[in-house]
Amino acid sequence: MRRSMMLNTRVVLLRRPTDRATPDHFSVETEELGALAQGAVRVAVEYISIDAAARTMLRGEGFHRQTGIGETIPSHGVGRVVETTDDTWSVGQAVIGRFGSQSVADMPAGKIAAVDDSLGPISLHLGILSGSTGVTAWIGLREVAKPQPGDVFVVSAAGGAVGSVAGQIAKKDGARVIGIAGGADKVAHVVDVLGFDDAIDYKNSDVGERLKELAPDGVNGFFDNVGGPILDAVLDNIAMHARITICGAISQYDDMDHVTGPSMYLRLAERQSRMEGFAYFHFADRIPAAVEELAGWVADGSITLPETVLDGIERYPEALEVMFTGGNLGKLLVKV
Repeated sequence: MRRSMMLNTRVVLLRRPTDRATPDHFSVETEELGALAQGAVRVAVEYISIDAAARTMLRGEGFHRQTGIGETIPSHGVGRVVETTDDTWSVGQAVIGRFGSQSVADMPAGKIAAVDDSLGPISLHLGILSGSTGVTAWIGLREVAKPQPGDVFVVSAAGGAVGSVAGQIAKKDGARVIGIAGGADKVAHVVDVLGFDDAIDYKNSDVGERLKELAPDGVNGFFDNVGGPILDAVLDNIAMHARITICGAISQYDDMDHVTGPSMYLRLAERQSRMEGFAYFHFADRIPAAVEELAGWVADGSITLPETVLDGIERYPEALEVMFTGGNLGKLLVKV
C-alpha cells in the first residue's frame, strides 16, 4: 500500500527549561508528509509513553539522548503500520518503536519491532511489558534487589508505573512490601488494589518516623525511584546487610545541575549494606525472560498496572507536567 500525503502533528522543543518543564517550553506543529522512502515504514501512532527520562533529555547534555531546539520530543510509542516500502512489514501490523511525540512516524524498517496485540490493549507494550516500565521493574528485582522471603522491602513512587510493578513482584517473592506514595488515594490503591502490605503517604506523614513504626527491625531492601529526602529517610532505617537499589531519582530531574546526594550514606557502612544502580538495557540478555514472565502474569491476572491516559497528542506537554507533579496513577500515556 502506498500513500503520498498524510498530515503529522508533532510536539517540538521550543525553548530549553532550566527547572520544571511547562507547556510553554513546547510547540505543537502540523506538517504534511511526502512520499515514503524506500525501505521505510509509516506508522500511525496510537499511544505515547510518558517517562521520567524525557525530562533529562531536554537539558542539552547528559546521560540520555539530548533533544535539540526545534526537534520532535523523543518518546516510545505503539501503533500500526499504515504504509510500507519494505516487504518484511504489512499494513495493519502492531508495532513499537522510538517514534517520537507525534501522530505519524516514518521509520527505517529495521528500527521497529512487532508486538503481540492478542495479549490485551496495545498500550500494554508501553507499560507492564515495556523496557521503561515492567521490564525495568523485573530486572531491578530479579538481577539487583533480589528480595528474599520475609524481607521488609520498601518501594518509593509506589503508585507510579515502575514502582507499582516492582512492589507486586517483591510480594510474589515473599517479601513484606511497604510502598511510599503521595496522597490518600494512591496509598489506598497501593494497599487495596496492588496488594502491598502497608503504605506511607509522604505528603502527609514523616516517612522516617512511619518506617520506624512499620519496620522496627529495619528495612532489608529498598527500590528507589525518587531520591532526595525519601532516600535519606529509608537509609536511616535500614537493617544490617540491606540492599538499596537505585532505579531513578525523579525528585532531582528538574535541576540536574544541583543534584542532592544522600546525606545518610554512612548508614551503608555502619550496617554493612550496599547500594547499586542499574538500567534495564545493561541486562539485554534478560529482557526476553522478563517479557515472558510478565506476559504470563498479565494473562493470569496476578499483576496489574493501571493507566492514566490523556487524549490528544497536543496534551503531551501537559502529560509531562502531570508526571512531575505526581498526578498519575500507574502508567502515564498520551492517546494520540
